[in-house]
Amino acid sequence: MEFEEEAIMSGNTVEHVKDAAPIMGKYFDILCIRTFPSLKNKEDDYSELYIRQFIKYAGIPIVSLESATLHPLQSLTDIITMQEYMRGPAQAAGFAGRKPKVVLTWAPHVKPLPQCVANSFSQWVNAWGQADFVITHPEDYELAEQFTKGARIEYDQSAALKDADFVYVKNWSTFRDYGKIYTNDPEWMLTNEKLALTNQARVLHCLPVRRNVELSDEILDGANSLVTTQAGNRVWAAQAVLAAILRGE
Repeated sequence: MEFEEEAIMSGNTVEHVKDAAPIMGKYFDILCIRTFPSLKNKEDDYSELYIRQFIKYAGIPIVSLESATLHPLQSLTDIITMQEYMRGPAQAAGFAGRKPKVVLTWAPHVKPLPQCVANSFSQWVNAWGQADFVITHPEDYELAEQFTKGARIEYDQSAALKDADFVYVKNWSTFRDYGKIYTNDPEWMLTNEKLALTNQARVLHCLPVRRNVELSDEILDGANSLVTTQAGNRVWAAQAVLAAILRGE
């Protein structure tokens, strides 16, 4: 499919979004779009051309199922999961009168991944405004400040984890020197030994996860993991968004 305006379509693309999107707009009440970055050209990826062209031409509401820079439905799910846990009968008293400490920690991975989940989680936690928010990663893995402004950045993972209530584990590639892997230090993988620094923190991950690379078996299979609950909450987050759109909210 072609997305560029005024394109001369003499190459491999056979249909323009200006033609396809309005037709989809006739078929559906809501169109859900998932796009992926190239991780080669930051300006192109962060322009969000693909999803913006669907928004421009479809004539119906567009829901992002993940884009080059953001993953809002995942982040809504993440907030729901933390709030749900904090309201639990065994936990509510412990959170009364204080903000939870939420840590987003970088993790190693075998290939470069986009920044969208980390960007979006940072954006939503900052907008939530109900957390002491810390982002920890190796040097040179800074995210775009437009998403992280308001969070404390910490290069020492152990210092960041101290007294944390929630730890979100996610890999992302470099932003400034775009789409690169500078380090794959296995010491950044979360383990029970590191979890001992926290306030019995509950652990989140958006899935799929590389076991014993990003997260250890002992964490994923242990009592502190909220990963399965978090994945299940994707249903309710999506239903809430779709219901609100259909109600015209």
